[in-house]
Amino acid sequence: MTMAVDTTALAGKGPKRRKRPARADVEAAVRLLIEWAGDDPDREGLAGTPARVVRAYEEFFEGYDVDPVELLSRTFEETDGYDDMIVLRNMRLESHCEHHIVPIIGKAHVAYLPQTRVVGISKLARLVEVFAKRLQIQETLTSQIADTIQEVLKPRGVAVVIEAAHMCMTTRGIRKPGVTMVTRRLLGEFRTDAELRRDFLSSLSAPNERFG
Repeated sequence: MTMAVDTTALAGKGPKRRKRPARADVEAAVRLLIEWAGDDPDREGLAGTPARVVRAYEEFFEGYDVDPVELLSRTFEETDGYDDMIVLRNMRLESHCEHHIVPIIGKAHVAYLPQTRVVGISKLARLVEVFAKRLQIQETLTSQIADTIQEVLKPRGVAVVIEAAHMCMTTRGIRKPGVTMVTRRLLGEFRTDAELRRDFLSSLSAPNERFG
């Protein structure tokens, strides 16, 4: 049995939608950046770059066009009493740092303890992608994923761990390659039950198995 969640109380979550500038204005801004960098935006190799950058930005930041609450709103109640952890681990994550607009690349692990309903696992993966495809800091991204699952599904607990490398740290500034930032948000029983928390965290380091 599927169930549509009433999301009225959750309306307004996330950034306020802004009117986007005209595409021609954005392409002109990219041309200006190329000139500022010291190159000629009209030379053969760069002539189409402003348009390509705009198309890339549409892909990089498509998360602004998706309502994450609505994404999780269709849930399932027929679980035959299943009440243990549901864990998705090692989901590739690509985001952009809001301070320098350079990539954040890593992986996300998401778990929840169902109470009365569950959601399709592809929706959880999509939820991670929706928030990742916005300008972010990793701490906020981690909280947004966990808090949305908690608010919409109302499970007994939620756990989100993100491990990622920040290009703003590896390619500029302090230039420290190989550094991974780890953030986590634990809600409900994942915060209060130490054994459950250990079980979840140990599952992240377990070797991947091949099935079939």
